[in-house]
Amino acid sequence: MSGTAFDVELDVRQLACPLPILRAKKSLSMMSAGQVLRIVATDRGAPKDFVDFCKKTGNELLSSTEAGGEFIFLIRRR
Repeated sequence: MSGTAFDVELDVRQLACPLPILRAKKSLSMMSAGQVLRIVATDRGAPKDFVDFCKKTGNELLSSTEAGGEFIFLIRRR
């Protein structure tokens, strides 16, 4: 587990693309600039999806890790 602090946690385990991205987009839209969203996903495509999402939206992907079949992302809202 990353020791980085986060402001909001989003659990999108068991959801398939594009739902994790859509839920993350919705959560980020309700957050303030500079806040960090922690996302837990199980979709195998999620790592690539979140890299692409951050490139397109300008949000910063702070970390992307995998543990026990779960992917954990930390995204800082722009």
